[in-house]
Amino acid sequence: MRLFFFSLAICSVLMACSHAQVLEDPLQKVLSSENPNIKQVMDSVDQFEVQIRYTQINRKKDSIIFTDYDFQVDKHNYFYPASTVKFPIAVLALEKLNEIDTLNRNTRFYVEGDSIETTFAKAISEIFAVSDNHANNRLVEFLGQDAINNRLRDKGVDPVRISHRLGYHSDDVTTKPLIIYLNDSTTATLEGSTNTAPRPLQLNKTRKGTGFYEEDSLMKGPFDFSLKNYYPIDAQHGVLKRVVFPEKFSDKEKFQLTEPQREYLLTAMHTLPKALGYDPEEYYDGYCKFFLYGDTKENIPGNIKIYNKVGFAYGTLTDCAYITDAENNVEFMLSATILVNKDGIFNDNQYEYDEIGIPFLAELGRQLYDYELKRAK
Repeated sequence: MRLFFFSLAICSVLMACSHAQVLEDPLQKVLSSENPNIKQVMDSVDQFEVQIRYTQINRKKDSIIFTDYDFQVDKHNYFYPASTVKFPIAVLALEKLNEIDTLNRNTRFYVEGDSIETTFAKAISEIFAVSDNHANNRLVEFLGQDAINNRLRDKGVDPVRISHRLGYHSDDVTTKPLIIYLNDSTTATLEGSTNTAPRPLQLNKTRKGTGFYEEDSLMKGPFDFSLKNYYPIDAQHGVLKRVVFPEKFSDKEKFQLTEPQREYLLTAMHTLPKALGYDPEEYYDGYCKFFLYGDTKENIPGNIKIYNKVGFAYGTLTDCAYITDAENNVEFMLSATILVNKDGIFNDNQYEYDEIGIPFLAELGRQLYDYELKRAK
């Protein structure tokens, strides 16, 4: 009999420990919040295809320790990455500049057939400040899709597949030449490249919804994403870690950037649109900062910096961010995606971005920030 009660006691202790371990997961605790911005998503979580990775950062002397917490992160479940792909493209453009003696980030250039002259630095700033599609596409012409994919895989950023430009549909696998200004009067041509045509992705959930618009016609059946870009949470978080914490990676895994390049990149990632001359009414602080501030037009306090890249298209909202508050000793990483398309129709511009998606991501960021404020470090 005593053995029976002893066994019961042991089971009770084990169950209590197991329960405590569940409660100790801060991401699960936040997602069980009664806040309506979170609850309305979690009550019907399957329809929103949510994936989240939250990384605690602990510093002990000279060591940096990451602790990752995941919710439904699965590289086999496809989501459309939209403009988040611009982040690795910007990083790889800087890396490639190091390999060409005559170029640097302030070199002027234009794409053959394009009337817009720019610099690599300006293109990168535009990518992060307002998520400019044209700026991104110019860097795709510079790099080529095959080089982007191969360079990322070589560094262990995998799986990933960049197959197309952004802002318009194009099946063209040939990139255009760049006309480079060597000085005010002398130009040179960087030839384009011919890239591998994409094959359909063999993943779950590449076919979504019940219909889609093609031009002005409603087509019945799921919308097929299988030939589009693929950049899952694993890969997004991996690129962010390599840029913010390069010392945690081997030479083969890290991006080969000079320290001035990396500092420039980090500055571009947190700089707000108004600092670059954009209209603050249209491009308010939270315009490309979904976490914490995406659902407000309030100014972001100077002590908080959000180094990130967002994406939003086809009803999918994604943000990948390193968030810091120097005054309050807060730093953490957060990547999340959510699909908001209640009617199941794609290309109809009827997505619940402002009603559901952005409020969810903003509140998720706020609650994890509040947790980090109180967390013993």
